[in-house]
Amino acid sequence: MVHCHFNHTANITVNPSHQVNLSSLKIFIISLHGVVSTIGIIENLLILAVVGFHVRRSVISMWILNLAASDLLATLSLPFFTLYMARGDTWTLGPTFCRIHSSIFFLNMFFSAFLLAAISMDRCLVVLRPVWAQNHRNVKAVGKICGAIWALAILCTIPFYIYRDTTTLPSGKTLCYYNYARGFLPSEPYDLKALCKYRKEALAFMKLFLAFLIPLLVIILSYSAVSATLAHRGCRRPFRFVRLVVAVVVTFILCWTPYHLFIILEVMAANGSALQTQASKALPVSATIGFLNSVLNPILYVFSCPDLCSKIRHSLGAVMESVLAEDLAELARRRSSGRSSISISRSLNRLQNSTGNVNLKSEELALEQTTITAI
Repeated sequence: MVHCHFNHTANITVNPSHQVNLSSLKIFIISLHGVVSTIGIIENLLILAVVGFHVRRSVISMWILNLAASDLLATLSLPFFTLYMARGDTWTLGPTFCRIHSSIFFLNMFFSAFLLAAISMDRCLVVLRPVWAQNHRNVKAVGKICGAIWALAILCTIPFYIYRDTTTLPSGKTLCYYNYARGFLPSEPYDLKALCKYRKEALAFMKLFLAFLIPLLVIILSYSAVSATLAHRGCRRPFRFVRLVVAVVVTFILCWTPYHLFIILEVMAANGSALQTQASKALPVSATIGFLNSVLNPILYVFSCPDLCSKIRHSLGAVMESVLAEDLAELARRRSSGRSSISISRSLNRLQNSTGNVNLKSEELALEQTTITAI
């Protein structure tokens, strides 16, 4: 297979013996990565369970449900990235799963950006056009919008699936990285190196504009309009969901800015230069920070929405109750039987006492009648 040769090996250490030598810092990073990925999976599952089954279906819950579903997909792929690091930055799961794993990363990146932009426009319409929003904004419409966003995100992810492949280095390590020579090639004579460079730049700027800059511009304009309108109406305190979305957007910016920055630096820097080498070294770390966005979002939901936090506690209590139900069933039955026996005994005693009192009162009444007759 034809491969494009770029400086993507700058962060790979040659080890001819094929042995994985991990430093203490590397082991700590891998362990931390594993813990974070586990927490991310659990918390996104909790959000999906609570919002999906214990929260009344609404426009807001639909937004959060779809964002949590995207985040869950991303966090489910994190353990495989942890395995990649644990095996000395070498991919051992084959080219097909390499493409699937990378596509999940890009799908989450595109979908999160598109969805946050859609939520921002939704908030803008609610504040600026409340009557229109009341008449046209409903769960069914939001469901269709989310479906369209999923379709658009999948469409944007297809080129990254096509140009992803495994590359074996002379050191024996296998990378899961771009191969811009895959896919459709021109029928007429062409310069392979120039073609690969064009595709590399096109994908990098596609990610930058579609998954970052354009959604960010929509978000900034939407919330600027919301803030201006609320200030004009004299509303000093924004709605709770607005504060939640602002926190999610800020987290999105902080997590994804390093990734897009180093991607552009790697593309624009001269091949083999020190700047490109440093950008290549920073890319795995910046990708991990991008993954961190999917772990932080559920935490923001809980801290920004007290009702959601109480529902999670209630749901966890229900789960524990069902787990312990089988073990406590016999004890509960015995306690119930014991309480029933005690209740029956007490009822009989009360009945006997009541009967005795009735007899005593009858005797007293008869005695009074005898006394009156005698008088």
